[in-house]
Amino acid sequence: QVQLQESGGGSVQAGGSLRLSCAVSGYTYSSACMGWFREAPGKEREGLAAIYTATNITYSADSVKGRFTIFQDNAKRTLFLQMNNLEPEDTALYFCGATFRNAYYSCNPDVLAYGMDYWGEGTLVTIST
Repeated sequence: QVQLQESGGGSVQAGGSLRLSCAVSGYTYSSACMGWFREAPGKEREGLAAIYTATNITYSADSVKGRFTIFQDNAKRTLFLQMNNLEPEDTALYFCGATFRNAYYSCNPDVLAYGMDYWGEGTLVTIST
């Protein structure tokens, strides 16, 4: 059974940084398309960044380019999101997602809009002024 568990959320002041982690377990595929998404109160889900684990090719939303970086530790099956220069508008529930079947074909910029097959429950990030 595939499981994704996020951690690293919390409360920081504007301008600060956080690093989110997502531990993935229960899958046997050799590669995956994995990504970070967020949902702010009253807003739709927003795709932030995705990575194809076999090549480390990444895709990022324009709204977070230059501030957020997605990367992985493939050996530990852990996905990360480094978030710098945080703004109050970044306050949201952040969660990771993964797609394993046909990951090579599904991992493209459109995946930020379409989403993933498996999801974690999320970790809350609150940015104060």
